[in-house]
Amino acid sequence: MRLAHKMAIESDLIKADMVDAGEFPHLAQRYNVMGVPKTVINETVEVMGAVPEGVLLEHVLRSQAEKHSS
Repeated sequence: MRLAHKMAIESDLIKADMVDAGEFPHLAQRYNVMGVPKTVINETVEVMGAVPEGVLLEHVLRSQAEKHSS
């Protein structure tokens, strides 16, 4: 969560929201959250668990590439 928010602060192109799955079970169900943390990027890329900054950045860039290739 902190890393996603840090990226959002650094770039106007990134928006980050944190949702407590216990407080919003409909969102947990929608995004098939079975464990936390879970990061969903552009509704297409899912990252399970805490990952290093470089790994999350790779997923963000991959998501953008997929978005532009569609």
